[in-house]
Amino acid sequence: MATTSPLARVKQEFGGKDKLVDKIVGLIDAGDESKDDLRKRLLGAANRKLIRLHSVATQVKAVGGRDQIAAAAAQELGKAKDKDYVAKLGTFSSGRLVDMLNSAKNRNARKARKGSAAPKSKAAPSAAASKATSAAKAKRAPAKKPAAK
Repeated sequence: MATTSPLARVKQEFGGKDKLVDKIVGLIDAGDESKDDLRKRLLGAANRKLIRLHSVATQVKAVGGRDQIAAAAAQELGKAKDKDYVAKLGTFSSGRLVDMLNSAKNRNARKARKGSAAPKSKAAPSAAASKATSAAKAKRAPAKKPAAK
């Protein structure tokens, strides 16, 4: 199956670049920059980058903000009690935090699936079975070749 181009995705999912930029401006905090300046700057960005910004912003908003996503990433990594680690995660970008959270969730899900599949335990072979297998191995053993002179 062929993948669609970023331009086609923007038109299909959002109805155009202007509408996508408006959604992004509504989702993120502009900081000191005015919303109009941010909108102008985003209109000059690539479609692929805008799609990524929208997905990151929606995930951050769904979790509850940057502080909550840092705490959730630390929780998934098993380091929620380490306050210094959580504070360090708070300095990371939103994109990096989203990637860390998603990869930790995937890793934990893989571990859970691997752990739930009960490995088949091999029972200890009986004495008669071990004698039979050792005799069969002796029959299959290749004869030694004569040494070359």
